Amino acid sequence: MTIEEMQEKFPSIPWQEFLTNLADRPSLLITPSNVTNVVYPNFLTELKKLMETTPKRVQANYLFYRALATSVRFLNQELRDRHLQFANVVAGISEHKPRWKECTEIASLNMHIAAGALYVRRYFNEEAKRIAEELVIKLKQTFIEMLKKLDWMDEDTKAKAIEKAEVMGAFVGYSQEFLDDEKLIEYYSELKGTTDNFLEFSMIVRKFAEGVDYGVLPQPYNRSDWIQRSFIASVDAYYNRFENSLQLPAGILQSPFFSADRPKYMNYGSIGFAIGHEITHGFDDLGRQFDKDGSANNWWAEKTKQAFVEKAQCFIDQYGNFTAVNKHLNGIVTLGENIADNGGVKEAYLAYEEWVKVNGEESRLPDLKYTPRQLFWISTANLWCTTQKTEYLKEHILTNVHAPPNFRVLGSLRNSELFSKDFKCPLGSNMNPVHKCQVW
Repeated sequence: MTIEEMQEKFPSIPWQEFLTNLADRPSLLITPSNVTNVVYPNFLTELKKLMETTPKRVQANYLFYRALATSVRFLNQELRDRHLQFANVVAGISEHKPRWKECTEIASLNMHIAAGALYVRRYFNEEAKRIAEELVIKLKQTFIEMLKKLDWMDEDTKAKAIEKAEVMGAFVGYSQEFLDDEKLIEYYSELKGTTDNFLEFSMIVRKFAEGVDYGVLPQPYNRSDWIQRSFIASVDAYYNRFENSLQLPAGILQSPFFSADRPKYMNYGSIGFAIGHEITHGFDDLGRQFDKDGSANNWWAEKTKQAFVEKAQCFIDQYGNFTAVNKHLNGIVTLGENIADNGGVKEAYLAYEEWVKVNGEESRLPDLKYTPRQLFWISTANLWCTTQKTEYLKEHILTNVHAPPNFRVLGSLRNSELFSKDFKCPLGSNMNPVHKCQVW
């Protein structure tokens, strides 16, 4: 909607003035006709109600706290300790990170392009990029074959879904610009100012980065712009529904997700799962509302859409019945991630099966009783091996779109007949329930 339409719908905030002050860029002209992407309009409706019923002093205290919380790592030990007391109650955090580690993380984040360039030049294995690109192709092919076999999707919607999967972009590793010193010098050419004060340094760099972001706003979106995919040292993977593309940064192509020197069942179970997860995001409850070009579009036949909703409801009910710290998980909030987990691990397993057909069975690991296929599942589960304190887990359940790590494993494996077959789980047992949920 335009800013003018936004003002009419949510009149409690002077949006043009607010956005102009937020940008703080005289060269960026914000007008009532500018189009904005209001992702969660209901949030603004509820925010208005909350602001009208919350005392002004509480709102002011909250704003000052938010400003302080983002800067507390730069402050003295007394204030850091006070904030730690709060973090301990809210999230169970009981000790500070070492100063050197905090400073390194902040500098790496603020200077992520320079840090990414150093990382890929010194540590990245080029063979990893080649193998990961091959895995993306194989996982996409596997997902397309899964689509072809669906009996609940009409042929027209299925053809469009297959086309969307076929044209889904993939950005693996890093762009060649990260190896080009001239490109890096050009990018940082407007970064001015030197200081020995770390807080001042961080503010200078953040203001520079915001200037870069605001600078591209008036320009047509360039899908191939390397700066759009510049967090290459990130240990994560992403799906962009507005582009219909997935990204595997260089940072994730390392252990425990990936190694070029280990058995394929471990790579398919770890990075293969991550790739399948991101592919499936293109067809989860939100991703399915965008077409092959990344445009919001109702391209599903009504009968097929209803079938999807019914299958998705199974996940909502199933995950909503999981409990931890005396709280039920929110099956609605976590739906997209749960669909992606369940579809992703299935794609990875079937892709590995195809690899075995061509290349033959792999050997077991020495001194372990597990078969290669069992180790596939163990590799997937190991990704989510963690401990969470009670306070943090409570916050996670309330605010996170992902289910807690152990339920991401239990949910997707309980729904898999392939897992039950490999581990010989009796039908009706805890890990092989009679009723399973499945969309893809």
